[in-house]
Amino acid sequence: MNTDMIKVVKIGGNVIDSEEALRGFCRDFAALKGPKVLVHGGGVMASRFQEHLGVPVQMVEGRRVTDAETIRIVTMVYAGWAGKHIAALLQSFGCNAMSMAGCDASVIKASRRAPKLLSDGCTTVDYGLVGDVTEESVDAAPLSSLLSLGITPVLCAITHDGKGNLLNTNADTIASSVCCALGAQLLYCFEKDGVLLDRDDPGSVVKRLTPESYSRLRSEGKISDGMIPKLDNAFAALDRGALSVRIKNAAALLDENAGTEIFLKKPYEH
Repeated sequence: MNTDMIKVVKIGGNVIDSEEALRGFCRDFAALKGPKVLVHGGGVMASRFQEHLGVPVQMVEGRRVTDAETIRIVTMVYAGWAGKHIAALLQSFGCNAMSMAGCDASVIKASRRAPKLLSDGCTTVDYGLVGDVTEESVDAAPLSSLLSLGITPVLCAITHDGKGNLLNTNADTIASSVCCALGAQLLYCFEKDGVLLDRDDPGSVVKRLTPESYSRLRSEGKISDGMIPKLDNAFAALDRGALSVRIKNAAALLDENAGTEIFLKKPYEH
């Protein structure tokens, strides 16, 4: 692997909610050579906090419906505790990290999502204060400036619309868009060993995934829920110029061959 290439690493799932797993990941991320950007979620922690405050959690096709109260909570979790805690851990391992949200320095300007027709073809849902972004939404200049100073951006998915409103944006989408804007490699890391045929069987990792095999496995119900937006963003990133995309266990960050590699076509096709 060319260590001069920028790597965009997204960490999420239950890893952020486990101090031991998060500390191990931060140690490995700090050891990752070359310029890098960390994009983090925190959905498990945000959901638990919502429930603690009596605010209902509503997820539709792996994405959070965000009302006015929910945007306050996810901002406190993502742009507050989660991001600052990750930055502090990275500093302890010698990585000069700076926690920021997508709205800071207008790194990511999003548009509020219009009501969306779901995959069943008949149900429409209003996701509320949720932002949609593309690589054109990302201003790569502030990130590039930080990287040139030896500072590693730790970015959460709270964006803005340019009208004074904060928007909750899927962190996988943020990682995909930032990767394309920077012309980078993309690594999605979470608590599983990759894309699994059986979520309860660690040995069922799909080593390579193409749009055709993804469509088939999704129709069979073997890929569902939160893995859907992750894979949608993985394929979108490759289509828009990402150098490579891999989905893997956070504990295997430094193993270049671990997990599931995403392809736009079969590896042997030209």
